[in-house]
Amino acid sequence: MANEPASEQATAGWTALRAARWRDASNVFQKALAIEESGDAWEGLSWAAWWLDDAETVFRARERAHRLYRGQGDVRAAARMATWLASDALDFRGAVAVAGGWLRRAHRLLDPLEPGPDHGWLAFHDGYVARLRNEPAMALELAVRAAEIGREFTVPDLEMLGLALEGATLVDRAEVDQGLRCLDEAATIALEGEAAIPISGAWTCCFLVGACATVRDYDRAAEWCDRIADFAETYGSRYMLGFCRAEYGAVHLWRGEWEEAERLLVASLEDFSSSRPGWSGSSLVALAELRRRQGHRDDAAALLERAGSGEAAQLGRARLALGAGRPARAVQSLERLLRQMGDRRLERASVLEVIVPARLAAGQHDAARLAAEELDEIATLVGTRALQASAELAEGMVDAACGDYASARRHLEEAVDGFERMRAPYEGALARLELAAVLFALADDDAAVSEARAACTALERLGSPHAAEAARMLRREVESPVTQREQDVLRLIAQGLTNRQIAERLVVSEHTIHRHVTNILRKLDVPTRTAAATYAVSAGLIDGPRA
Repeated sequence: MANEPASEQATAGWTALRAARWRDASNVFQKALAIEESGDAWEGLSWAAWWLDDAETVFRARERAHRLYRGQGDVRAAARMATWLASDALDFRGAVAVAGGWLRRAHRLLDPLEPGPDHGWLAFHDGYVARLRNEPAMALELAVRAAEIGREFTVPDLEMLGLALEGATLVDRAEVDQGLRCLDEAATIALEGEAAIPISGAWTCCFLVGACATVRDYDRAAEWCDRIADFAETYGSRYMLGFCRAEYGAVHLWRGEWEEAERLLVASLEDFSSSRPGWSGSSLVALAELRRRQGHRDDAAALLERAGSGEAAQLGRARLALGAGRPARAVQSLERLLRQMGDRRLERASVLEVIVPARLAAGQHDAARLAAEELDEIATLVGTRALQASAELAEGMVDAACGDYASARRHLEEAVDGFERMRAPYEGALARLELAAVLFALADDDAAVSEARAACTALERLGSPHAAEAARMLRREVESPVTQREQDVLRLIAQGLTNRQIAERLVVSEHTIHRHVTNILRKLDVPTRTAAATYAVSAGLIDGPRA
């Protein structure tokens, strides 16, 4: 990490750093600098400050070390400081442009020199920024280079981080098996504990946790969070503890443990607030999603405003728009988000999950089916039960909207079963509501009531406002002899439309309308379409003709 110390005090400072005694190290380096300035002592102080979350001292010390190393003609050391200043700009401030400037300065210093470990660190940080900028091909190339340099010069830190970046980028592109193999190999190196810079091992685990969460493997994500929590406790890192709490919060949100999710997410925001506000975005978005599920839309919107303009925040705003009855606005935002994501197929899945119901609500059935098909392709590539259940839900919703209730039933039953197996009560309850509506349309009233009641019970336990919606649907469907879809058909019959015209109006097959009409006549016990329409108006099942 550093050259030979400039004084005995600096030597003692590096010894304290290796022993994770951050405060002692800071004090010793400051004493050394009071005697004589050196790039080595400033660099050591920067690392002590990094662990103490003292951002101001980190930047001051690294910048001073950079200038001193350049003045001494130690180009590699000066480039090293420029590279870490780029990392600090992202870490503490989320300043991508500033990070890019420091990386360019590091390149000007290192590019004329023979390859060495510093070239590997620069490649890793370049690759990390490329991934942030949605340049996966560049990120992969640089990640491989970093790992190769790590192996060539026996720098475990570089090898593990290069592999971790490669794996995470492959997972982004839905090349999940290969990506997870890289991440597992990186984690194995991390667990050997040979890293010269301790944070390297924790960062590697962070890459792995992020990938697990992306593919919805929450059990595995929680397991690796435990390892990061152990690291945070060992090294006294509040920043890493904040990351763990944010990820744990997302796991509890998925499992319907909303009180614990809130506690952890709020705590993670406090952890990040003092020195690393740029890391708070994921916690803010997750907390906003919790508020949305609880029905606190204004609170959710305020949290998303604080989260900024990142992709996750944009997705959160689209969810709110859809829930507020503005599907066209939601579709517009989601289509823009898909364009931004490009070929990051796995990240597209979360957007596709929302755009399917948004397009259906906007009457865009064909576009909704295309989105559901893409989601199914991604779920097949990934192979996790959670994504497969989500794809089944999307296909079931599209089939139901198009009147193919038999197919919708199969898909929605698979979705419910999948979410139940994955311990996702909120998603499972919403899938049950969709299934109940389809079962009512198929005149399987007993099964429909059972699904709706199960959904209502789950949502009431969670404290979701959807519970009231479920209760209303259950009451309406049980009390009414015809389903909502059959009421739609009855209204058009009352307007004098034929089966073919009704099919065109509702964008379903004529055979489906014929089945609806048959069910209506049976349920109302009337002989003709005209009699059914007359009865429906008189009984208040549909509105009468307008004057």
